[in-house]
Amino acid sequence: MTVADVRAFNRFYTGVIGVLDRGYLSSPYSVTEVRVLFELAAGPCEVPDLRAALSLDAGYLSRILGRFDRDGLVTRTPSERDSRRHVVTLTPRGESVFAELNARSDAEIGALLEPLPAAERAELVASMRRIERLLTGTPRSYLLRPLRPGDLGWVVQRHGVRYAEECGFDQTFEALVARVVGEYGQEHSPDREAAWIAEVDGEPVGSVFCVRVDDRTAKLRLLLVEPAARGLGIGARLVDECLRFARRAGYERVVLWTVAGLAASRHIYEKAGFRIDTSTPERLFGRDVQAQTWSLDL
Repeated sequence: MTVADVRAFNRFYTGVIGVLDRGYLSSPYSVTEVRVLFELAAGPCEVPDLRAALSLDAGYLSRILGRFDRDGLVTRTPSERDSRRHVVTLTPRGESVFAELNARSDAEIGALLEPLPAAERAELVASMRRIERLLTGTPRSYLLRPLRPGDLGWVVQRHGVRYAEECGFDQTFEALVARVVGEYGQEHSPDREAAWIAEVDGEPVGSVFCVRVDDRTAKLRLLLVEPAARGLGIGARLVDECLRFARRAGYERVVLWTVAGLAASRHIYEKAGFRIDTSTPERLFGRDVQAQTWSLDL
């Protein structure tokens, strides 16, 4: 991303939301003045705190508050903590002006989003959150959620890509994942089986499935965390969620199948309490692997 790209996007977006209009939101006030009103709507604020919150020059803010005074939108009173400081409070007229501008803002953004399908709205909001996180340095967070339409295909595709790149597996592995996912999609019982997707910035980055083996035993399958999302504890949380579900569903034991050499997964399984039952050499997915079964008594 270059400086020119960022500036081009800024020009585009300021045009879309009407920042360059003479009066923001068809009001007699500039975008900065409206932003001050929005800040004051949260409650009375001392002038230095208001200036710091909005990163405004003292003289510029003073002129804005002077205009608000003349328009009857605010009152300024000495602070109880320090009489040299003033507290700014919206008047009933100021609250009314704010409420009208807030409604206009909601309506304009609603009209901007209305033509977009739900999936594209979610993508737009996720992208905005990611921009905010990247520019502010906010630590990434994630959420776990149940499956939604399209997730089964994502699980198959990402397993195929990840294991080809990281383990050298051929398409027979992706075909196996497709069979597992297909069986789950067609036949799973919600009381006895479940699956979760992990998201960061609204994008899927991980998965795990808990499926029935028999009345006493569940199987943990299709654990995956994308490289860009590793280090956030997502893998351990997915396994934890699977085990909690297995206990609630009444299973007494959870098993899993994997291959040796996946250090990150092995660490997660061991920390959760799994132990290796068997380890045998096999020719699978175009590679010589050490196939392993693990189990955990609940």
